[in-house]
Amino acid sequence: MSVTREQTRMWAAAVAAWLVGAIPLWAQDAAEAASGEVERLSWQAVVQNGGWLMVVLAVMSLITVAFVLYFFAILRMGAVTPRPLHRELVEKLRAGDIKEARKACEYKPSPLAAVALVAIDYVLNVEERDGMLLKDVMQGEGSRQAEALEGQTRYLLDIATIAPMVGLLGTVFGMLRAFSAVALDIAQARPMVLAGGVSQALVTTAFGLIVGIPAMICYAYFRRRAATLVSQLEAASTDVLTALLSKKVDVE
Repeated sequence: MSVTREQTRMWAAAVAAWLVGAIPLWAQDAAEAASGEVERLSWQAVVQNGGWLMVVLAVMSLITVAFVLYFFAILRMGAVTPRPLHRELVEKLRAGDIKEARKACEYKPSPLAAVALVAIDYVLNVEERDGMLLKDVMQGEGSRQAEALEGQTRYLLDIATIAPMVGLLGTVFGMLRAFSAVALDIAQARPMVLAGGVSQALVTTAFGLIVGIPAMICYAYFRRRAATLVSQLEAASTDVLTALLSKKVDVE
């Protein structure tokens, strides 16, 4: 029983000694964190460690932001299938006023106006209307407009693919920079030189992912948005086709 007490005292003394030594260290770290004295790399230092590839990634990030703003402007229903134009086209075509409908398409350019315009030109330039051929004409122009809408979003996919690769290229350069010091002269393999190369490797990889991941997320969002707008364009084009094939349309 006395041995157990002795062991307990020894363990208690060891824990107390450890706490006595650890508490000042904890207090010092807390004080430095509170006073902001802990050294941290500034953004300027991070960019310098990344090298010239950081400039490439910065340009790609700016291009990504520009594309996002551009897609928010063009990938909306008011720009693809404006409801006022849709309603005006259907009303004028059903009333037989095809020339006024054509003027409306020219006055309000949009993907819907482009599809309706090729259909109206076909009706105006042929004597006998072929419903199947008219449908093919509209589908051809509709496919071209759909590709123009959906194809542009692939630029974001390209950036999302290329940016991490640029980061990996920086990783290779950084590791070469670190190990070249060892390969050329052991005496020059100082910790600062090795740390600089490893820092370049880590920084470029991180920033490549920082640029690539949001670009991929934006691509997925705008791809879905473009697909929805294309479906709306198809529905509006069907209404225009039905109005053009009605017996009330007069090409004179």
